[in-house]
Amino acid sequence: MAAQLPLFQRFPALASLPRHPFVEGPTPVEPLVLDGLPEGSLWVKRDDRSCPLYGGNKPRKLEFVIGAACARGARRLVTTGALGTHHGLATTILAARAGLATTLVLVDQPVDAHVREQLLLMAAHGAEIVHGRNVAGTALQVSRVMARATLRGERPELVAVGGSSPLGNVGFVAAAFELAEQVATGALPEPRELYVPVGSGGTLAGLVLGGKLLGWRLRPVGVLVTDILPPSPRRLARLAQATWRRMRAADAALPEVALGPEDFCVATSQLGAGYGRPTPAARAAAARAAAAGLALETTYSAKCLAEVLARLEAGVGSQPCLFWNTFNGVDLSAGLPAAVPESLPRSIRELLAAGSP
Repeated sequence: MAAQLPLFQRFPALASLPRHPFVEGPTPVEPLVLDGLPEGSLWVKRDDRSCPLYGGNKPRKLEFVIGAACARGARRLVTTGALGTHHGLATTILAARAGLATTLVLVDQPVDAHVREQLLLMAAHGAEIVHGRNVAGTALQVSRVMARATLRGERPELVAVGGSSPLGNVGFVAAAFELAEQVATGALPEPRELYVPVGSGGTLAGLVLGGKLLGWRLRPVGVLVTDILPPSPRRLARLAQATWRRMRAADAALPEVALGPEDFCVATSQLGAGYGRPTPAARAAAARAAAAGLALETTYSAKCLAEVLARLEAGVGSQPCLFWNTFNGVDLSAGLPAAVPESLPRSIRELLAAGSP
């Protein structure tokens, strides 16, 4: 499967990178027809269909991250996120398929129905959940979890937030090459702009680096959705540079690229009151998408689409543009437990009962 990636076809030595394939690609591209927009102005990349186990953008990163963990003999992954983390649930499900256990150390966020469902699913799929509460508490708990797992001989692998490590981001360099091949074969017109939500930043970093290697003309635009250690353009550039160095170590034929903060366009107008807090624009965007048959959520994907719509309707967005749907489209509701599992920490069970941290 690895040899089928367009990135590996262009740079064959990169196939030596550890990878546990999860993505069934290429993911579809199709027009997104919404009332009030000119025909052909907006397209969608359906990464919600990226993997039958768990869709969205996470499997692209995790197939490299989990591949590396398996290669070094790890038996447990340890990672962090907010209470409703999509990354945490994806890591739990995909790691289990690869035979690995997962510990999640979680930071507080507003508890709504979606966050509640995410927490119940993480527990149902076997994650060990630790309540970090805030950034400082999470750092302390991660140290403790790693030490305990090491003493148990589990060779734990610490996974970066969102899977946004130099190796994980290769998944979105590969995604850029996948998109370029779809444009070349006529699956969609070449977009002028491409929009993705920005949480940990690895999706945007990988796409920008991939675009540099391809020499493409389109402009990636990131839509900031977090106020918890939000990545700046400078930090995103460093992340992309580290990804390039990781790839160059595997393939000396990889060309030099110039990457700086100026290459990262990050829109901040959709954040609202903060991470996990819905905005009227996000709710409206989600409703318009639902009318077109596309399911979104208001933490990441709907805030991103809201920025796309605001720019197009103000006449400042270049057309055609591409909305990259990073939301999981796999229905996991059949696995929801009927009651809150006792395996969840007491403090999190109390939050679920109260409805808010």
